[in-house]
Amino acid sequence: MESVLEANKKLNGSGKADFHSISTEVALKELQTPENGLTDDDAAQRLQAYGPNKLPETKSQPAIIRFLYQFHNVLIYLLLAAAVVTALLEYWIDTGVILAVVIINALIGFIQEGKAEKAIESIRKMLSLDAMVIREGRRRKIDAANLVPGDMVLLEPGDKVPADVRLLKAKNLKIEESVLTGESVAVEKHTEPVAVDAVPGDRKCIAFSGT
Repeated sequence: MESVLEANKKLNGSGKADFHSISTEVALKELQTPENGLTDDDAAQRLQAYGPNKLPETKSQPAIIRFLYQFHNVLIYLLLAAAVVTALLEYWIDTGVILAVVIINALIGFIQEGKAEKAIESIRKMLSLDAMVIREGRRRKIDAANLVPGDMVLLEPGDKVPADVRLLKAKNLKIEESVLTGESVAVEKHTEPVAVDAVPGDRKCIAFSGT
């Protein structure tokens, strides 16, 4: 998924996307966002240029294929060749050790890949399905996948943030970011820029997708 901030690198041609360190006025200028929000034509062009605001969906392979793929490695080929040689020489202990290493390595890779797929699926479920935006001066509810760089997003209590956004206006805004930081206490947000080298947890003027 290409985030709104990353996509802006292409949009403004500057190669920079440090929105947490610039003012709201500069952010709007960089994103070329009118006061009344984007027009439908602008949004359509940007959607075509940057793609949908969602994680890419990949077809899951059968478990047996994922397991066999763990053996598709030059080092594994060398170990298997070594196992064949030691077997021909009747060094059975060496053969057993080599085969055990190969199988254990494949099992570890298989398990880790399965966990990674589950983690990606969990992240996908955390993302918001829709978003409230201002386009052409009107509030409009759209599919979150159709958000584009420069969209003005409205957030209400209980909402999931549909994309990484630079906060333009905020009043008593607190966002629960435990999915990112592990902290159970909600973070109070504001619109003032912070240091360019601030870590994500200190970027109080940014609302992160899925929080």
